[in-house]
This record gives sequence, C-alpha cells and structure tokens, in this order.
Amino acid sequence: MQSRKFGRTGRSVSEIGFGAWAIGAAWGEVNDDDAVAALHAALDAGVTFLDTADVYGDGRSEKLIARVMKERGGERPFIATKAGRRLPVQTVEGYSLENLTGWIDRSLKYLEADTLDLVQLHCPPTDLYYHPEVFERLDRLVEQGKIRHYGVSVERVDEALKAMQYPGVVSVQIIFNAFRQRPAELFFDQAKKNDVAIIARVPLASGLLSGKFKADTKFETTDHRLFNRNGEAFDVGETFSGVPYEVGLAAVEKIRPLVSGDTTMAKFALRWILMFDAVSVVIPGARNPAQAVSNAEAAALAPLSDALMAKVKAIYDQDIRPYVHQRW
Repeated sequence: MQSRKFGRTGRSVSEIGFGAWAIGAAWGEVNDDDAVAALHAALDAGVTFLDTADVYGDGRSEKLIARVMKERGGERPFIATKAGRRLPVQTVEGYSLENLTGWIDRSLKYLEADTLDLVQLHCPPTDLYYHPEVFERLDRLVEQGKIRHYGVSVERVDEALKAMQYPGVVSVQIIFNAFRQRPAELFFDQAKKNDVAIIARVPLASGLLSGKFKADTKFETTDHRLFNRNGEAFDVGETFSGVPYEVGLAAVEKIRPLVSGDTTMAKFALRWILMFDAVSVVIPGARNPAQAVSNAEAAALAPLSDALMAKVKAIYDQDIRPYVHQRW
C-alpha cells in the first residue's frame, strides 16, 4: 500500500481508504460482525484512512469504527467524518455555531475521540459557499480543539472551486470515477495549486464499475440503489454516479475487454482513479472482509497505459458524458 500526502495537513494516508457508508446504512443489510471484520481486514491490508459521517446509520458507522479502534489499540488511522445532513431541511441558517458544535460533540462521543481529525460539511446547500461566516465558525471549532482540520464534501465541481477559496478548507471530497470525469479538467489543477487534498468517493459508481450487475439485478429495499434510483431521497448523482442504470451497464461491457489477466473490473476502476496524482485517497466501501482486501489490492496493480486511459476516456465521452458532465 502506497501513501499520498493529504494536502497541507502534514499527514500522509494510504491511497486506498475505507468508505464507511455501507456499514452504516442504505446499502442493504450489513450485520455488525461483518462490518467489524471488514474494517479489521482493511486496516490489516494497510488502509490508514477511514471516511464516515454522523448520518450513516444515525451514528452506527461511527460507533462501529470506535469499536474497532478499541479492539485494535495502538495508533489510530486518520478518521474523517461529516456533519450537516442531520438537518431536517437543508438551509444555510441550519449551519449555526450551535448546530455545528452539537453535531461535532456527538461525533466526538460516538468515535470516542478527544479531537476529530477531519470534519467535512456534508454536501451543504450551494449558497452556503457564499457565506464566509460558516467557515469562520469552523475556524473557532479548530481553535477550541474539537477538530484538527475541516473540509467539504460536494456534489458539484463549482462548489469545490468556491470552497477552496477559504483558507481553512484542507480537503474536498467529490465523486470521481470513470463515469464522472469532469473533476479532472479544471478542479484537479486548482486543488494541486492550493495544496488541497482530494477524497474520491463513489469510485465504483455504486458498484456499476465492478461489472457484477445485470439488467435484472435485485437490490434490497434498504439499498439506495433501489430507493434513490431517480433521486427520491438525495442527489441522484450519489446513486450510480447519476448515470441511467441501463446506460451504465452498456458502457461497462465496453470497458470489460480492457481488463486483462486476473484483475477484477473493480480493481481496474480503482487503479484508473489512482492514475491521477491530484487524488489523495480513494474511498471504496466494503461490506465484508473479502471486499475490503480486494479494494486494498488495487493499489498494487501496475499503472495503466496511456492507450488504456484513452480508451476509457473515449467510452466516457461517447456513452456517459451527455448524462453527467455538465450536471455536476
């Protein structure tokens, strides 16, 4: 497992991290034993970056991470959480100092931590990025010692570019994968210039890029890949990266022949992301130890050739771009 510099925090993290949404909720049922085993397997494989949020299972994900930290002892990995989605309605006014403090205190309790490594505003309203007082409140929480660093998790490239104008923003989490390539155009260059860490989320397009789904694949009623297919619960871009399911399946079949040897499509998709040096860490989810180990193994794949990268880009341009590129 290779490490990459995490922006200007002074920390380095494993280039493959662990996205802890799936062990919290909204990806079908995952029992505690499987979740704990997946976390242990990831950490044993060299993962040093965990990404969670206070709303993943209403704190379940954070509590499971705390349990694993207690079981393992020793040095803790870099643990990032998020705040803001517990608001019943998303408004800028909801990001008051009182609410921010309450959310962060709850995460401190659930993660059993004295200080949070990184708190990310969790896909707040676009208008929030034009309210510097919100970021000043986060600065105060850093001064109080409740958080070491703060960043943002965004839906749109425009939000990412605006957020980086605030000097306290050390990281941006954004959807980036072979089906969502726009961030690589302008945003990546700007992030490198500003020494801002990039966390690439939804790296497998909600599993589409694993190549394991078919037109008749059934998803559980508790899985957002069923209940948010059209954006019924939250931004549709979080589910299959906003790509219509059948369109994505067809594009996957064009990518499949590019994957050689005994490499899986999922590992190939993760390695594709790692080809971009602006990315600090990729955070695939895992619901069991086998998935966690497989994700970590992607870091050991040889770099992809320029020819392969060009072929993936061509598939995106022809089949996927019209549905997602200008939207996010």
